Amino acid sequence: MNMAATLTIQNVVARPVLLPLERPVVARIATITEWPLILIDLYTEQGIVGRSYLEPYTPRTMRYLVPALHDLGELLKGQQVAPVDLYETTRRSLHFVGYEGMSAIAVSGIDMAAWDAVAKATSQPLCELLGGSVGPVRAYNSNGLWLQEPEVVGEEAAVLRDEGGFGGLKLRLGRERIDDDLDAIAAVRESVGDDMHLMVDFNQGLSLAEALERCDVIDDLGLTWIEEPIVYDDLDNYQKLSADLRTPIQIGENFYGPRALHRAIQMEACDYVMPDFMRIGGITGWLRAAAIAGAAGVPMSTHLYPEVAAHVMRVTETAHWLEWQSWADPILKQPYEITGGELHIPNVPGVGLEWNEKAIAAHAFA
Repeated sequence: MNMAATLTIQNVVARPVLLPLERPVVARIATITEWPLILIDLYTEQGIVGRSYLEPYTPRTMRYLVPALHDLGELLKGQQVAPVDLYETTRRSLHFVGYEGMSAIAVSGIDMAAWDAVAKATSQPLCELLGGSVGPVRAYNSNGLWLQEPEVVGEEAAVLRDEGGFGGLKLRLGRERIDDDLDAIAAVRESVGDDMHLMVDFNQGLSLAEALERCDVIDDLGLTWIEEPIVYDDLDNYQKLSADLRTPIQIGENFYGPRALHRAIQMEACDYVMPDFMRIGGITGWLRAAAIAGAAGVPMSTHLYPEVAAHVMRVTETAHWLEWQSWADPILKQPYEITGGELHIPNVPGVGLEWNEKAIAAHAFA
């Protein structure tokens, strides 16, 4: 008998943890020293446990998301673990409150755990269940290069490169003075060379007037992309920036669901897209979004969640870059290996997430 066809949900357990960041996030809009994670265990009557996690940015958010996840678990109790069906059921339950915000994030967490459970039931890595194969995925290091002094980011760039032989790094911009941003870019280039793919991210920190000025100044510096210079939902002005600049504009971590990605592509508001799994709709949402990006020929990168990201990138038509961050590694028994600038998928059933219970106990969020 096919165990995947008989999997039924017993309950869902969500646990919040708060991890210290080795390199604090220092962006124009926020400084973050501790990283919140919600660990999700989807238990089945057959003994298989599907696992996933969410990264909701602020600790306070976990106080709302954990009950929402438990509520969805009650809604789904006794149902077959069929990820697409569960995705539709949970979304329908949100018709009156809407598909965006924390409700959508909770749905995404359940979806990722459901896919993990089904892949485990079939004794396949998730990428194989999705029709692909186990293999490496090109990644860039996004673990640092925040708004620090140019000499500091220059030194850190070489360290980040050597963490996994990376051929790409992400540098954050948005200092008070344009010249300081330019000095930071120059310091990174001097440290790691012109052959390094360099992505820059303003983290939505600029007004349109600032973006028009600053993006024009950096447009001839050979950057791989310019990410989110203005607030994420201002697609009209992203359209203007994309039309005016030679450097590709990258957006998408704030797309809530595949239709948001479709709308941005239709408007020509960006050149590249990089959905975030907790907003796009988990793995089901990603697959639907990837079909849209593939049909349009738009390169598609990932945002956070490197373990899940590696699997789906193996089946994404326009797969571009995987964003690698090790922020969840402390609570994982066996983090993924990264060498030669590539993330390597372990040949184990599911996504390959196993919790480090000792670390979880030490960092539990009350």
